[in-house]
Amino acid sequence: MEANFQLNMNDYLPLRDVVFNTLRQAILRGELKPGERLMEIQLANKLGVSRTPIREAIRKLELEGLVLMIPRKGAEVAEITEKNLRDVLEVRKALEELAVKLACDRMTDEQMDKLKKAAKEFEEVLKTEDVTQAAETDVKFHDVIFMATDNQRLIQLLNNFREQMYRYRVEYLKKKEFHSGLIAEHEEIIFCIQHARKEEAAEVVCRHIDNQVEAVIDTIRTKK
Repeated sequence: MEANFQLNMNDYLPLRDVVFNTLRQAILRGELKPGERLMEIQLANKLGVSRTPIREAIRKLELEGLVLMIPRKGAEVAEITEKNLRDVLEVRKALEELAVKLACDRMTDEQMDKLKKAAKEFEEVLKTEDVTQAAETDVKFHDVIFMATDNQRLIQLLNNFREQMYRYRVEYLKKKEFHSGLIAEHEEIIFCIQHARKEEAAEVVCRHIDNQVEAVIDTIRTKK
């Protein structure tokens, strides 16, 4: 296993979570490649831990769609496929369309301030070229909208689905030519929510996600 990543220690997290976050980041950054086998013993030796937290991390990564369990072979990093991408983002589009419409009616002034702040933070992080951090700030922007729905069932569904969307978000953010469009779409979403323009807000969110689908599919096809 040649990948050059190390355990990202955190005094506030249990070891199993530290191992999970370390492997997750290695996959998202491409340090662990699609199709690469995840050998428990090798990973345990590399990170200086026992096999138990490695096994637990692999199980969680499988739930996120980042790892596949192959019969008689074991775990390997999941490929990004067009089918998986479309499946994930079709559901995301339906949920986010509903969320933004509800947010138009229910977002408080305090939440609007948070949304604007998150949009600004996202714009600033894009300048650093730290793709995983940019993805985190993009998640934060959308989370403000989700919380504004005040619909716990919808929030729970979106939270359960968030990790499966994360990988595609990272792939999209690697394409710098789309950054200015992303910033503009965030501004449009803010404007529509602020002025309670529900149908326009839904249209922007759908376009926001459709652009992501096309960009990532282009990446998948280019890599073939």
